[in-house]
Parts: sequence; structure tokens; C-alpha cells
Amino acid sequence: MKDIQEKAAQVKLVVFDVDGVLTDGTLFVGDDGQEYKAFHSRDGLGMKMLQRSGVEIGIITARTSKVVVHRMENLGIKHVYQGKQDKLPAFEELVTKLGLSFEQTAYVGDDIVDLPVLRKAGLAIAVQDAHPVAKQHAHWQTPHGGGRGAARDVCELIMEAQNTLDTQIQYFL
Repeated sequence: MKDIQEKAAQVKLVVFDVDGVLTDGTLFVGDDGQEYKAFHSRDGLGMKMLQRSGVEIGIITARTSKVVVHRMENLGIKHVYQGKQDKLPAFEELVTKLGLSFEQTAYVGDDIVDLPVLRKAGLAIAVQDAHPVAKQHAHWQTPHGGGRGAARDVCELIMEAQNTLDTQIQYFL
């Protein structure tokens, strides 16, 4: 765990996949083709706290959905890449844009499509219910599943390693 804490202490950018990470992977599609997703409110609060502590957040997802735009706007997340079947170029572009090294990044994924980015990120994280191959390439696995608090686990891990978690909790006391 010490190695994970050391990696987490360096993180200045966390990039999340959406389906299977910020959601449980279930896709609801209405008769009109409108897509619906369920997000966990604790994940959202964790992401807001992490941003307040000075860590950037990005989203890279293979699918394109209006609900993702709305949710990320609500959370104040500006770095949103949708429709990226190959996620690595978007990840590399964002890291370069922010002037960071890969060691200063964390990536959270759940499936084999995430492997190229998991292998490049300084801290590779798989959600608890991720595909076994994704877990094999992760440095750390969240205690909770995708869409069920996994993003909050990641945010608190990083804030704890950077000694900012107590300050973020104090904000509410």
C-alpha cells in the first residue's frame, strides 16, 4: 500500500472512464433512442472535493451521450472527451495540454478497452467489478464497484495521500 500512497501523492490529474466506472455499466435506452445513465451522488461529491483540493479531473469515454455532458457540467469538469474508441490519444493530448508527466496522472477503468491508458498512467486503477484483465494491469483496485462509490474511493485515496482529505471534510463541519 505504501507504493500506492506514493503514486497517489504525485497525482495532479485523474481521468475517469464513464460506463462501468462512473456508472454500473447499465445503459437505459428509451423508445426515442434517448440514453439514460445512473450516477452515484457520493462519487460526484468526491470529485468536487478532489477538484477543490487542486487535482484536475478528466473524462474519456468511448460512447457519446448528452447525459455525460450535463453531469460533467454539473460537477464543473471541463476536460471531457467522448466518442473515443481509442482512448490513449485523448489521454496523451490532455496530459500534454496540462503540462504534466504521466507519473502525475491516474486513470480509472473497468475493461480491456482501457488497457492502453491503464498501462501509461502513473497510477492505474481498476474498479472492484472490472474485467479480470483490467485488474491485472492496475496498481490498485477500488473497494466499491463502478457507479457504486468507486470514484469516491479514488478521490479519497488521492486526497489522503496528499493530506487534503481532512481539509475537504472540514469544509462541511
